[in-house]
Amino acid sequence: MTEQVERDTMDFDVVIVGAGPSGLAAACRLMQQATEAEQELTVCVVEKGSEVGAHILSGAVFEPRALTELFPDWQERGAPLTTPAVRDELYLLKDADKAQKLPNALVPKTMHNTGGDQTRYVISAGNLCRWLAEQAEALGVEIFPGFAAQEAIVEDGVVRGILIGDMGVGADGSEKSGHMPGMELRAKYTLFAEGARGHIGKRLIAEYSLDQGRDPQHYAIGLKELWDIPADKYEPGLVLHGSGWPLDKHTHGGWFLYHGDNQQAVVGLIMDLAYHNPYLSPFDEFQRMKHHPVLKQHLEGGKRVAYGARAIAKGGINSLPKMTFPGGLLIGCDAGTLNFAKIKGLHTAMKSGLVAAESVFAALKNGDEGGKELSAFTQLWEESWAYQELKDSASFGPAIHKYGTVGGGAYNFVDQLLGGKLPTVHDTKPDYATLKPAAEFDKIDYPKPDGKLSFDKPSSVFLSNTNHEEDQPCHLKLADPDLPIRDNLPEYAEPAVRYCPAGVYEVVEDDAGKPKFQINFQNCVHCKTCDIKDPAQNITWVAPEGGGGPNYPNM
Repeated sequence: MTEQVERDTMDFDVVIVGAGPSGLAAACRLMQQATEAEQELTVCVVEKGSEVGAHILSGAVFEPRALTELFPDWQERGAPLTTPAVRDELYLLKDADKAQKLPNALVPKTMHNTGGDQTRYVISAGNLCRWLAEQAEALGVEIFPGFAAQEAIVEDGVVRGILIGDMGVGADGSEKSGHMPGMELRAKYTLFAEGARGHIGKRLIAEYSLDQGRDPQHYAIGLKELWDIPADKYEPGLVLHGSGWPLDKHTHGGWFLYHGDNQQAVVGLIMDLAYHNPYLSPFDEFQRMKHHPVLKQHLEGGKRVAYGARAIAKGGINSLPKMTFPGGLLIGCDAGTLNFAKIKGLHTAMKSGLVAAESVFAALKNGDEGGKELSAFTQLWEESWAYQELKDSASFGPAIHKYGTVGGGAYNFVDQLLGGKLPTVHDTKPDYATLKPAAEFDKIDYPKPDGKLSFDKPSSVFLSNTNHEEDQPCHLKLADPDLPIRDNLPEYAEPAVRYCPAGVYEVVEDDAGKPKFQINFQNCVHCKTCDIKDPAQNITWVAPEGGGGPNYPNM
């Protein structure tokens, strides 16, 4: 018999997993409604990062539409939206030196960040979440940072809450001094807002067949750096986007460079994980990209102060799973609500959180004891402006995959001009299945970093402030430990050593001189790329001990 572990239990009306924009928006709206109705409500948010915002990474040019719905007086409350977007530029990089600036008339309307009916802002998503957490706590929400939800509590097919991972477990599974069994947090309803490729969300989608009849979810990896730049180069609110070089015509993605607060600029690369060439390294593509004159002119003479990476769910409405199941909801990027046509997801994630809060509160107010499937959410969500946004851009990502960056861009431009009248394009091949054998490609000889504009992985991971207790179980689980060397190495030159942006995976020699697959889990920045891109789907990312991972300052 398996030994039963004695666990403490806490009961709430609503438990929310993840203190990101969707989870915090839901928490705030729940408590606002409870206050208005003079009804007692207990809401708890658990966050695996060491503090709220520690694991939050986004571009970000932010549309405040959902924020205004939540807090119409957000300016008076001191929300960290202080740099309005004032100028847009879009480039096609033709090679390492040449670029073509696209005229505004040829830029799809979804890519415009200035003008229109609302001001957009260059922000730190992490700082927005820190501010949202302050508002939530002021409303009475309990927030537990440093606690990692390990699995859902499912009883008789109903989600009844979550189990927090144990603290103080050694690498061999033994209990260290100070060991503390994880608590059970039970709730009438549980909202999962873990971000893209949430590890519990992934299981729930499979367990409840939430993706039945949908296209597979598609992802990109987003890499980002924060730079202090010289005063004479600083133009607050300048927004640059581009595509093309250094990515080849079979590799889709684009870059961004924004001038934000405090004489700082952010620069990043978003690269689709549907790429074919196993020798590609998203990290190294990003590093050499910064040497292009279009980007270099903004960064030269500056200092890189932060680095991070995160997977982005970009499948859109074609890949959006059913978001309801008995006892809970998937919201935000855990479901995949990002609008890739805008390269924005914060506003739609927040809106999904608001709709979830309204659906849950309406049920509880009517005496619901929990555990039901909130079908009312689906109707409210499908009537929302956020859902309409996703519907309007259904073909955006699939068209680029099918017709290429230029052809797909033209398809989407015409589709937007015609008001979405072109047939919807689908992409039914999962990202992990797109890799081709290494024998079909030449190795890529990436330039050596110069330490001024381009850098190596170790120094980058250092700037992410990533930390994990070394004596704990590895949170990157291999279904078959022999597969990387037996199958992936001869077939794909083991792509994990390149697609990981943090140097977690290495192929080294053992004492007998034979290749060995080594996992440096201490470096993991929780981007989830390995869970998505491994061609054999042999790697499963699970949450490590709470508080581990990156500690992003204001990303």
